[in-house]
Amino acid sequence: MYLDLFKLHDLPFRLSPDPQYLYLSKHHARAKAYMESTIWFTDGFVIITGEIGAGKTTLIESVLADLDKDVIVAQINQTQVTQLEFLQAVLVQFGFTPFRMKKAELIATLNSFLIEQYAAGRKVLLIVDEAQNLPLEVLEEVRLLSGVETTREKVLRIILAGQPELNEKLDSPALIQLVQRVRLRFHLTPLSAEDIRGYVNHRLNVAGAEGRKIFAEDCFPMIFEYTGGVPRLVNTLCETAMMAAFTEDRDQVTANDVGSAITELRWPVYAARREAQSAVTAGHTSDTGRFRVDTETTGQRGGPKLYIPPPDEEVNYGRLTVRQGHKQLGEVALHLAPLVIGRTPDNDLQIDNRFVSRHHCRILSTRESSVIEDLNSTNGIRMQSRRIKRRRLRDGDVICIGPYDLVYSDERPNKHSDTSTGLEFDDRGPEDAEGLEET
Repeated sequence: MYLDLFKLHDLPFRLSPDPQYLYLSKHHARAKAYMESTIWFTDGFVIITGEIGAGKTTLIESVLADLDKDVIVAQINQTQVTQLEFLQAVLVQFGFTPFRMKKAELIATLNSFLIEQYAAGRKVLLIVDEAQNLPLEVLEEVRLLSGVETTREKVLRIILAGQPELNEKLDSPALIQLVQRVRLRFHLTPLSAEDIRGYVNHRLNVAGAEGRKIFAEDCFPMIFEYTGGVPRLVNTLCETAMMAAFTEDRDQVTANDVGSAITELRWPVYAARREAQSAVTAGHTSDTGRFRVDTETTGQRGGPKLYIPPPDEEVNYGRLTVRQGHKQLGEVALHLAPLVIGRTPDNDLQIDNRFVSRHHCRILSTRESSVIEDLNSTNGIRMQSRRIKRRRLRDGDVICIGPYDLVYSDERPNKHSDTSTGLEFDDRGPEDAEGLEET
């Protein structure tokens, strides 16, 4: 990796939501202040919306990291659920095993828990991420939960975070009572052109740059033009640009490196991308265009469900086949853009399983090869029964993530032969599903 060349101790542009890397732009600082105010004011919801990759989840993680010990938190990330499943998920977060309870018993158990915590001097906070996916009837259930109160105040504090579609749902006539309880409602905008420099340098300094200017000044206008200030896109572009500089053995990223990264990623300028996305949204209302594996977990409806993106005109450089045992669940193509794999819906390949981290790993493909990299996941990725951190993939490689196998197929016209194993092991030995930790 490039860490030694750039004299860094950590990868600065990981896609996982690490609160120590949070850059507080004017808008991000305001959104965080609104979230934190929920702890002290119990008279309504706080609603935070933002585009995909705007930094909502990182903000949530930062707020959670700063909470006092007397705050009890339930954090819900899986939001494609029924009313019953939602109540079960909340109680699971509070330490209950509620899967055989009927709805009336669920509500009674939750109400008793909230009153007990209030009597013990503790505050209870419910955070729902990806709230735009909640059905209207579940949002109404959230409103009813907010009505639990003592003679003096409400007992449950609630933050709803989601994509802009959440605002459309909240404006539905069916949710007028919920909207009347909203105390703060804020839309998180992307970084400004002025913020880009501060954001990039902040992440580099956290990773060990110590003030060194690793990105040349003429990089920042290009980064803004092609990312629109969306933090996740900035991370992807900067990571790829640093790899381009690394291959040239240079310890500073130039505008040419950023240009090479843009070419590899095959990105148009952000304004053109937004225009294309708007056109797709206008014509297709039922699918997100991502591949999703919805796996059976305790207390949830079982059976794998596949959400496969529509065909596109991009060149396929490889393919992942997702299997569980001998059963094939689906396939996803690999292009020049990174493919991020994890548990939450914002991933390109979502594997909704309790042994898979929020952002578990990613695959970076170039015209020559594909490389898989662990994103500091709890249970890691395994190949040949050994845990690996990073590896160049070869045709036929089997990647193990939790109880699932991802079989890699190289589809480049001229495949190279690579006799080296490329394996990088950590200190731990072979693992199996029984040794995995829930994330």
